[in-house]
Amino acid sequence: MRPRSCALLFGVVVLALAACGGVATLPISAGTGPQPTLPPPQQTLIPTVNIAPAKGWPPGATPQAAPGTRVTAFARGLDHPRWLHVLPNGDVLVAETNTPPKPDDAKGIKGWLMGLVMKRAGAAVPSANRITLLRDTDGDGVADLRSVLLAGLSSPFGMALVGNSLYVANSDAVLRFPYAAGDTRITAPGIKVVDLPAGPINHHWTRNLIASPDGSKLYVTVGSNSNVAERGMAVEAERAAIWEVDIQSGAHRIFASGLRNPNGLAWEPHSGALWTVVNERDELGSDLVPDYLTSVRDGAFYGWPYSYYGQHIDERVKPQRPELVARAIAPDYALGPHTAPLGLASSIGTTLSAEFANGMFIGQHGSWNRRPHSGYKVIFVPFENGKPAGSPIDVLAGFLSEAGNAYGRPVGVALNKQGALLVADDVGNIIWRVSGGRQAQGWQAWHRCI
Repeated sequence: MRPRSCALLFGVVVLALAACGGVATLPISAGTGPQPTLPPPQQTLIPTVNIAPAKGWPPGATPQAAPGTRVTAFARGLDHPRWLHVLPNGDVLVAETNTPPKPDDAKGIKGWLMGLVMKRAGAAVPSANRITLLRDTDGDGVADLRSVLLAGLSSPFGMALVGNSLYVANSDAVLRFPYAAGDTRITAPGIKVVDLPAGPINHHWTRNLIASPDGSKLYVTVGSNSNVAERGMAVEAERAAIWEVDIQSGAHRIFASGLRNPNGLAWEPHSGALWTVVNERDELGSDLVPDYLTSVRDGAFYGWPYSYYGQHIDERVKPQRPELVARAIAPDYALGPHTAPLGLASSIGTTLSAEFANGMFIGQHGSWNRRPHSGYKVIFVPFENGKPAGSPIDVLAGFLSEAGNAYGRPVGVALNKQGALLVADDVGNIIWRVSGGRQAQGWQAWHRCI
């Protein structure tokens, strides 16, 4: 087929999909908080598709930062930056990555259409398969040294440093690399710690990880291999879960399950609990199901695929497992339907204003299947006594144009050594830096002098 014909066909398909599916009847706020509204499911012959075409940032444009903060570009010109990790010396690691080869995931009309959706949303570029190191040598808030720390990886995502070992979660395995403070390049081959579920479909491929406070364990996210087990449960073995991996032996166990697509991981410092953000299921309408933020209990089951938000049964899943539904735990805090929360970072240690002192920063990648759009922002959820307490606050917004185009899409979030918030933008190919305005700038100048 000629390129012009392909483009025409693509446009026709997009317009046809845009005309189908339901429109939200509730605001995002109704699906947000500890007790979200859960209306009846709305299934249609063709699910809702409402893509925000990826355009990138116009010259001079930036996201909109919360009052009392300012946003600048820490680094530009990256290749689909998805995840961040800040090393003890202040160096920032960026996973430049995208989907691994999935030859069996694009078969049939549904797979073909999903490929068109991902391309339009800016998610179909080849994976750079590397970890890049960024360093701000003069403390001006802009990275002036850039080096490829690791190359030749396989859709890398999560990173964790334990002692002199850097752990990287590829899409199919966790690898260990030797690291010394100040290194800008690692050439030693990675040592496999543990294999992770992958294969020729690998529907949710992102694998994040975090080390236990004592450095003896890794906790690794493994998303489901489907929306709601439509391929059967055999292909879901040990998926939709968070693994606990022994660093020394590589032995693993399922720490928590029934989590459709967990991504961000963070320790809540007051309670010591592990928290995660989860992307919930699709094709039940624009108002369902809320994505969420939750503490992760050892041995807990969170419902997927049989139920959502506790014990609300998903009638599409056959056969059902009532004994599992009976013990399904409702998450702690809803983040709105289809907002696609990915990044998660505790705010402890931030130099932003006092309202951000205790809580979690969350990068919401944004919807492709809700009308109107949801997400496309970085939010802050305040905490008290180790639990969410209050409505979310927009930290960084303005990623969508008035016409509904995506200037950028926020993914990973992390605090840098100075307490500013870094945000990976995989459409803008930028790492944004949110600081506390003049007060934070003065703190950084003082910090450089000591």
